[in-house]
Amino acid sequence: MKNKLFTILIAICVLTLAFSGSAFAKERVIFGGGPAGGTFQVVANGIQVYKPIKASPDFSVKAQTSAGSVENLRKTNAGRQQMSTVYSGHVWLGRNGQMKNDPKKYEDVLAVAWLYGAPAQLVVRKGSGIKSVKDLAGKKVGVGNAGSGAFANCELFFSHMGVWDKIERNAMGYNDAAAAFGNKQLDAFWLFTAFPSGAVIMAAQTNDIELVNLDEDAEKSGFYKKYPYFGKLAVPAGTYRGVDYAAGAFQDSALWVANSKVSADTVYKMLSVMYTDAGLKHMYGQKKTFKNMSLESGATNIVTPFHPGAEKFWKEKGMLK
Repeated sequence: MKNKLFTILIAICVLTLAFSGSAFAKERVIFGGGPAGGTFQVVANGIQVYKPIKASPDFSVKAQTSAGSVENLRKTNAGRQQMSTVYSGHVWLGRNGQMKNDPKKYEDVLAVAWLYGAPAQLVVRKGSGIKSVKDLAGKKVGVGNAGSGAFANCELFFSHMGVWDKIERNAMGYNDAAAAFGNKQLDAFWLFTAFPSGAVIMAAQTNDIELVNLDEDAEKSGFYKKYPYFGKLAVPAGTYRGVDYAAGAFQDSALWVANSKVSADTVYKMLSVMYTDAGLKHMYGQKKTFKNMSLESGATNIVTPFHPGAEKFWKEKGMLK
């Protein structure tokens, strides 16, 4: 009888520990970043290392490199990454089943916050004679990592301009492209990331560079009418060594997104930590790209549904109706 009672008590203790352990288990968040040299990875790393995030008793965040926007969209939708950075255009196209050669609808990727505008940049050597994307025919061009937003948007724009099948495409990350460009293994390389880009700074240290006026190409070719989620902007004069003029470009918005199954509480708490004066100052310290991150901008430029935790946060702050 005593043995039986003892066994029952042991069983109760084990169950109690199991339930209490599960009650206090942290929610694990894998945050998808991007390739080395890109701003996506800076986002993931910046959030991961912020002290209030690291100290949270409710969740743990681990930054993970990736090919970029398209890979992040797919992995976040599948739940292999709980959060990531994805371009607004890819979130919209994916949700509506309009990704290139991919009719699947990625409906489990929900918006958390607007982060920054990501512009297209095309780097060439000064004096190369390349003044338009059309001048790239027959040239060796770095087009971004396969699976990245840079690659997808390069294919989209270059196909629209009629040169995608006329160039020698080199799929590689920004830093690798800058190094190949410096060694004269590439005639040009494409980026889709915030400025100033470390890769372009690297390229400008070894070569005199120019930026092609992509806005002019986009305007003349009807690109904006066909893809209205892209917006005009210019890379300011002096952003890169030797580029003393404002270079016309176009941009998409980089969004912080989450899988629909991530708890609303975790999303709400992460936003509550990051969108404070201290949190925003921390992100600006990671890269000047984040200078426009704010409570006022966080719920703007988003045309797809918010995660419930984000919707609660932005409504409380008066940024959503």
